[in-house]
Amino acid sequence: MPVTGIDIKSRVPFAGGKLFGSTGSYEQIDGTVRYEVDPNHPANEAITDIKLAPTNSLGKVEFNADFRLAMPSDLSKSNRRLFLDILNRGKNSAYRNLNSAPDVAPDAPTEPGNGFLMEEGYSIAWCGWQHDVPEVPGIMGIRVPEALDSNEPIQGKIVVTFQPNLTAKSQLLSDRNHRSYPTSDIYDHEAVMTVQEHEDAPEKVIPRDEWAFARVEEETVVPDPQHAYLESGFEPGKVYQVIYTTKGAPIAGLGLLSTRDLISFLRYGKESDNNPLASYIDHAYTLGVSQSGRFLRLYLYLGVNVDEEGRVAFDGLIPHVAGGKRGEFNQRFAQPSSQASRSTNSLFPFSDVDQTDHNTNITDGLLSKLSATGTLPKIMYTYTPSEYWGGHGSLVHTDLSATRDLDIPENVRIYVYSGSQHALGSFPLTDSDPTDNVRSNNPINCLDHRPFLRAALHNMDLWVTEGIEPPPSLYPMISDGTAITPEKAAETLEKIPGVISPQPLRQFMRLDFGENPGVPSHIPAKKGNEYPHLVSAVDTDGNEIGGLRLPFITVPLATHTGWNTRHEDMGGSGQTLSTGGASGGTLKGSTIPFPPNKIIREANKDPRLSIEERYESGTQYISLIKEACLNLITQRYLLDRDLEQLLELGRSHYKIFSASD
Repeated sequence: MPVTGIDIKSRVPFAGGKLFGSTGSYEQIDGTVRYEVDPNHPANEAITDIKLAPTNSLGKVEFNADFRLAMPSDLSKSNRRLFLDILNRGKNSAYRNLNSAPDVAPDAPTEPGNGFLMEEGYSIAWCGWQHDVPEVPGIMGIRVPEALDSNEPIQGKIVVTFQPNLTAKSQLLSDRNHRSYPTSDIYDHEAVMTVQEHEDAPEKVIPRDEWAFARVEEETVVPDPQHAYLESGFEPGKVYQVIYTTKGAPIAGLGLLSTRDLISFLRYGKESDNNPLASYIDHAYTLGVSQSGRFLRLYLYLGVNVDEEGRVAFDGLIPHVAGGKRGEFNQRFAQPSSQASRSTNSLFPFSDVDQTDHNTNITDGLLSKLSATGTLPKIMYTYTPSEYWGGHGSLVHTDLSATRDLDIPENVRIYVYSGSQHALGSFPLTDSDPTDNVRSNNPINCLDHRPFLRAALHNMDLWVTEGIEPPPSLYPMISDGTAITPEKAAETLEKIPGVISPQPLRQFMRLDFGENPGVPSHIPAKKGNEYPHLVSAVDTDGNEIGGLRLPFITVPLATHTGWNTRHEDMGGSGQTLSTGGASGGTLKGSTIPFPPNKIIREANKDPRLSIEERYESGTQYISLIKEACLNLITQRYLLDRDLEQLLELGRSHYKIFSASD
C-alpha cells in the first residue's frame, strides 16, 4: 500500500466537544502521511517526471504530506461516508462552503458553522497536495522530491504572470506569496519582461536594462533571484510576464497521488495499519472549489482515481466553479496557484465527451481515460456565471464552434447557479474588498449559493448509495435559446443606468506548449485561434434565464451578474474584475439594486420596474420567496433545512434594497 504510515501530532476534541445532532461530538486529528509509490506502476504513469524521481532501496518514490481528519468520537454514529475537502492553496474550505462557517485564518480555531457535515455524520479529511504553499501555521502542504537528470537538478524556462492592484517597484515571482522559482542567474540577459494593457492585448518587451531580478528593502534595491524589480514601477491593472531560466523541478503531480492514496488508505486500510477509520467507511466523496475544482478536473482527466491495487478512491466528485479549466498541477516547473489564462490551465479538452479540434486535429475528452477503464465515478459540475464570462464555462457542454449542445454522460450532472459569482457573495453591499486591494464599478455580488451545494452533496450520496437519480442538469443551452454570446447579453445589461459591460471581453484561445504539455517546450506557448464561448441569456431585468435560479433571481430585488469591472482607482478601468493578483483570477460579480420607487426609476430612466411597483409589501415579497423555495425543495435542488435561512436573508435584502424600515 502506498501509504506506509501516518504520524499523528495531535488528537483533540473538535469545536470544544460540541454535540452535532444524533452524531454527537467530533474529534480532530492532525499529522503527517508518509508515502512510497511505484514509479513504474500503470496507475501512476500519468504523473509527469515520476520516473526521474530518486527512489529508495525498494525502487519506490518517497514523499509526505500534512493531513487532518475530523470524525465522530463514536464512529458507530457516523454515516460511514468519507468526505475529502480538496485544499485550496493549503487552506480548508469545507466548513465555509458547506457549513456556512465564517472565513477564519488558517491557524485560528475551527468554526463549525451550521454543522451540516457533522449532523449528516461524515468523516471529513484534508490532505496536502500543493508543493509551493507558504510555510504558514495552519497551511497544509506536501514535500515532494525533485526530478533529476543524471543525478543533477533540471534546468528550464518558466513564465510568471501577474497583474498588480497597487503600484509597486518589486514583485515576488509567484502568485499570492507562494514559493517562487528562483532565476538561475540574476544577470541573465536572455530573460524577458513584457507588459500588456490587458491579458489579450499586444505584448511590449521592457528593455532589459530597465528591470532586474531584485527586491526593494528599506528603500534599497537588493539583488534577489526570486523577485522582479522595475525602476519605473509596476502599474496597477497592467499585465506583466517574466520569462526566465530556473533550476529545480519538484514533482508536483505527486499531489494527485497523495490525495488518491490517502483516501484509499482511510477507506480500505486496516486497524493494524494505524487507520483511524478502519472498517467504518463504505463510500467516499470529494468537493473542490475554484483552484481545487480545477485539481479535480485534472484528476479526472488523468484517470488516477484507481490506485495501485485496482481500487476506486472516490465514488463521487463535485468540482465547483472550475469552468472548463484544469491547472498547473502536473507539469515541470508547475505553478499550482497561477491563474494566468495563457498557461496549461486552459488546455483542450474541456468537455467530458470526445471532441475533435479541427484546428489542431486532436481528439480527446475529459473522461476518456477513465471511461476506458470502466470505473467512472458520479460527477456533479457546479458553476456560476463568472466562469462563463471568464470565457471558458460554456466549453464544458457545447461543441468547439459554439453552435451545438453536447450530450452529457449519464453519470454527470451540470448545475449553473444563475446570477451568482465565482466567490461567495457578501451582504450588505460594498464596492471594495480590502483583502485583495479591490475596488469595483458596481456593488459586489451578494448572492449565497451554498444552499445549492449542500443539496448537491445530499443528492450525490443518494445517487451513489441508493441509485436515486439527482435532479436534471440545469445550464444555459443553445437548443432552447438560453445560451447566447456575451455581446448579445451586454445589449440588455447596458440599458441599466451606469452599467458598462467588461471591455474587452475575456478570450480563451488555443495554446501550443509543444508535444508534451507536461514538459513544455514552447515557453511561452504559441497562441492559436480563439474558442467561441457563450453566456446565459438574460431577461428584461438583466437577470439570467439559463441555469438553476436562486429565489432571489426568480423573485428579484436587483440585477445579479457573474461579472464586475475594475474601478479606475485600481487601474485597468473597465476590465473584467478578478482578484488574486494575477490575470485570469477569481472573478467578482455585481448586484445592482432596482430603484426603490417609481419616482427614482423615472428620474434615472431605469428600464427595470421599481421595487414598490413589483411588490405590495415586504410580507408579500417574502411569501413569494417562500413559494420559490418550496418549489426548489420539491424538485430537490434545495434542502428543507435551508428554508428559514433563505427567508431571513430575503427579509434583510428587502429592508435594504427597498430603503424601508
